Amino acid sequence: MNRIKRLAMNGGRAARSATLTTAIALGLMSWAGVASAEGTTPSLEEMWQMIQKQQAEIDSLKNQNAQLREQVATPAPAAAPAGDASGTRLDIYGAAMLDMGYQFKQNDPDWYDVVRPTKLPSYANQFGDDGEFFSSVRQSRLGVKTFTPTSLGELKTIFEFELFGTGADAGQTTFRLRHAWGELGQFGAGQTWSAFMDPDVFPNSLEYWGPNGMVFFRNVQARWTPWSDGDSRFAVALERPGASGDGGEFADRVELSGITGDFDLPDLTAHYRWADDWGHLQVAGILRQIEWNDNLADQYDLSGSESGWGINLSSNYKIGRHVLRGSVVYGEGIQNYMNDATVDIGVVENFANPVKPIFGEAIPMLGIVAFMDLNWSDTWTSTIGYSMLDNDLPNGQSASSYEKGQYALANILYHPVPNVMYGLELQWAERANFSDGFKSDDTRLQFSAKYNFGKTFGGN
Repeated sequence: MNRIKRLAMNGGRAARSATLTTAIALGLMSWAGVASAEGTTPSLEEMWQMIQKQQAEIDSLKNQNAQLREQVATPAPAAAPAGDASGTRLDIYGAAMLDMGYQFKQNDPDWYDVVRPTKLPSYANQFGDDGEFFSSVRQSRLGVKTFTPTSLGELKTIFEFELFGTGADAGQTTFRLRHAWGELGQFGAGQTWSAFMDPDVFPNSLEYWGPNGMVFFRNVQARWTPWSDGDSRFAVALERPGASGDGGEFADRVELSGITGDFDLPDLTAHYRWADDWGHLQVAGILRQIEWNDNLADQYDLSGSESGWGINLSSNYKIGRHVLRGSVVYGEGIQNYMNDATVDIGVVENFANPVKPIFGEAIPMLGIVAFMDLNWSDTWTSTIGYSMLDNDLPNGQSASSYEKGQYALANILYHPVPNVMYGLELQWAERANFSDGFKSDDTRLQFSAKYNFGKTFGGN
């Protein structure tokens, strides 16, 4: 750049000298031309007019030379980085994860790589012989987050998938949507954690599904957060409704084949969270309406409706480097918000009524979670804990219906470098039936390896 400036200055001096020389030469040529054309010597007035004309040309050339020097001396502005015109920051993140282990007993083969009490046998040898080796990469994950400044605050979005198939894809390694969420100011919409849930209760475990007595649900919703201060906040949401029922002892009766769910109202959820240096305390609630219609044209009217409700109290409490995570949830007809539960509506016998010999009832339930994350050092951590879910089933449920489940684990995790984890975990679960006295349990030993990745683009 200094060399360019020197060249510009030298060029300027040379240009001024050339301009003056050219002007004098033009003036002499003009003078000579006039004298030659007329054969006479110009008058003083004519000479003065020629000098003024040449001075004007000199001034014009000086201005052009000054503009040229300014263009050479002033560097062009640097181009803005590609994709950064809006100030948007884009984070791409995820993990490749292997789970491998041995199951000492048995469970539903569609859920071969997780521990769920509801998927344990409801009678002896329901799923064949005991003992099974398992391996999976279904916890692997990919996500994108964006952060964009606007005149109304920061616009946040998240789009995240994993490979854990459920529903019709149960047991498959296939893409499954976790989050599709946008948030601007106090308002957010899409699919993400339910406002009835506290995701920070989930322990640092290797097992994918997690504590059965925990509220755990990613739901479609519109959310309003009128107050927030750091990690403290109050939020209210309208969430997609849904529930399930069980015909119990009468499940195979044709009279129940015409019953369909009817959800006229969204679920109303809310939570208040108070956070400080010691951790946080959260209180959440839910209120919902569950209806069903009897579409068969017979002598019975089995239509009905129930109100579902629940209270969820949860907390994280820091004890030095360690974190105690826990929750207690109680309610009726909220099973589909739980991490591992069965139906929301059960059957009550009502034989004295010839038109409605049975009716549906929201099932009361209690869920408990208590885990301790132990951070021994930067490279070694452990988790140990217990969870339970207990349903208070009505008298019309079948004897083998799922009533109570228990879940426990302990692990040791090694983090040799950032973004890499290897771990070994011992897992246990138990299922208890409603009234036939049958129980089943399972024990597993699991090894996992996890490799995180991430990259940030743009932003100011």
